[in-house]
Amino acid sequence: MGELLYGAAYYPEYMPEDRINRDMDLMVKAGFNLIRIAESTWSTWEPEDGRFDFSLLRRTLSAARRHGLRVIVGTPTYAIPPWLYKKHPDIMTETHAGRSRYGGRQQFDLTDPDYLFHCERIIRRLLEVTSKYDCVIGYQLDNETKPYDTCSPRVQAMFREHLREKFGTVEAMNRAYGFAYWSNAVADFDELPDVRGTINASYGAEFQAFQRSLVTRFLLWQRSIVDEYLKPGQFVTHNFDYEWRGWSYGLQPDVDHFEAAKALTVAGCDIYHQSGEHFDGAEIAFCGALARSLKKDGYLVLETFAQGNFSFLPYPGQLKLQAFAHIASGARCVEYWHWHSIHNSLESFWKGVLSHDLTPGETYRECAEIGRELARLSPRLCGLQKRNRIAVMVSNRSQTALNWFPCCRPGGRPDKNYSDILRWICDSLYRLNAEYDILWDSERDFSGYDLIVTPALYAADDSLISALTAFVERGGKLISTFRSFFADPDLKIRRDAQPHGMTRVFGLRYDRFTVPESAGVRSGKIRLPEGTAASDWLELPELHGAQALCSLSHRAWDRSPVVTVNSFGAGKAVYIASCFDAAALDEVLDYLLRDFNIPLPGIRFPLVLKRARSPEGKDLVFFLNFSPDPHPLPYGGELPPWGVEIRENGKPI
Repeated sequence: MGELLYGAAYYPEYMPEDRINRDMDLMVKAGFNLIRIAESTWSTWEPEDGRFDFSLLRRTLSAARRHGLRVIVGTPTYAIPPWLYKKHPDIMTETHAGRSRYGGRQQFDLTDPDYLFHCERIIRRLLEVTSKYDCVIGYQLDNETKPYDTCSPRVQAMFREHLREKFGTVEAMNRAYGFAYWSNAVADFDELPDVRGTINASYGAEFQAFQRSLVTRFLLWQRSIVDEYLKPGQFVTHNFDYEWRGWSYGLQPDVDHFEAAKALTVAGCDIYHQSGEHFDGAEIAFCGALARSLKKDGYLVLETFAQGNFSFLPYPGQLKLQAFAHIASGARCVEYWHWHSIHNSLESFWKGVLSHDLTPGETYRECAEIGRELARLSPRLCGLQKRNRIAVMVSNRSQTALNWFPCCRPGGRPDKNYSDILRWICDSLYRLNAEYDILWDSERDFSGYDLIVTPALYAADDSLISALTAFVERGGKLISTFRSFFADPDLKIRRDAQPHGMTRVFGLRYDRFTVPESAGVRSGKIRLPEGTAASDWLELPELHGAQALCSLSHRAWDRSPVVTVNSFGAGKAVYIASCFDAAALDEVLDYLLRDFNIPLPGIRFPLVLKRARSPEGKDLVFFLNFSPDPHPLPYGGELPPWGVEIRENGKPI
């Protein structure tokens, strides 16, 4: 990709009238150079079993070619047509909640042989058509693929074979999973009960990991088909999504993005976030770091919003800020979902670039302004490289573990899950303008990083513990939070002093933990906000060489260490034994990063600073004002509300 891609998903099959040429005229005038098509409407391309109609697709591709628009084609396998359900009703997935009913999307068993047969047929017929058009620059495999909680008898039989291969004998499995508890031990793999009723976290977590592997298998299978039609220069991508809380929030629990990305040549993602008063760019930074780290390279934002759903409507200026925040994080494509607002069905109020009247309005005009800017700056901003000194480690296994055993409020009500703790750390780094990459817990190459942070790394194998130990011993810096290094990858709790295998590294050990009540946090070295309180989880460590930077203020556990630092080999290791207020975490991390000689710009949120290097070797700095007020710049002058300024080798561009 020699230029920044800017555009929208386009579905002429949803339109109330034929207006392909008019739409594409408007796209070109707005500076769009990209559309994504085809992934949502299998029933349009195959209205009956074995009868195909690609006439509208051909017209769309021909019009795109005439208008100079590049095209990403999505395989239309995430929403099955009614005839397929009628012919093979067992395609619908069987879940923890029972059998899914037809009507929505992504409700099928992606291991079902009938489903896979028809998937392959529609993919091949689609690619036979689209491969003839030189405007097609890449293919998107499926759409936001997940396992859809498939628990069918076939999937559980596959899972039993997986366990047989993993353990070899039932005795080994019984020991590893502690199946003696409540008489769950089995004498044969075929005796394993339906996983939906299990009370055993090890067994349940392994099944969830197996479900994630089905996504990887499915995308690799689709990639093998697409490869037969792929031309030189074309890419293969997928639009990964994230844990959803009304917007993109945390690590996706149902997909191992790192493994699934092996099916792709370019990573892609869908990033949605709040707007208006709540637009802070944190989701763009966090989700972008996840996407960028999959291939250690630039990525495609295949879906974000122009107007979006109900409360998502951006304030004037926020769309431009959104686009450049993506690019500053390493994105090489910004694509809106979607071009036109839909007039019926579930997503009628998830509005596009055009509102329901399908005429150019204020959102279109702002998009056109962005398009002109991107066209001007594309030669300087395409192919940016980011080299960060900080990495945050993520773990799907630990995420599953904390879903089984969450942090609780007094009284036992679940409160923070894994993504909350992950974002607690990442958002603080973001506010300090300390950019970071993401490492998966399966990675062992930590070269190039000065600091690794492990939020709630509950489940870690011994090879990872050894690698982190060696990293610190050689001079690296490590920050780990509570609930780290507690269990093995099967979620079986370690039986030595906690944190397992890391007591020498952190210079402490603990065997007690609780939910803190009426507990303050204080420090003699770090200026914490008045009234800083511990919350959610508290470990009570005994120091064996470590120094306490922050301690507890509490009637029972007064002065118990909360934040500690220990010199180990040539490096340093920090342990955070409790959750506490976000503003206090900012001060703790600011102190630690400076102590570790990791430069900070001295600028904090809402003025966000992002650095990158152009392919020509020029240093770029993005200044982004996530504020409704003007904000002063460090070299003089100010950015307007929601403003953007880019400097190349110190000069504005």
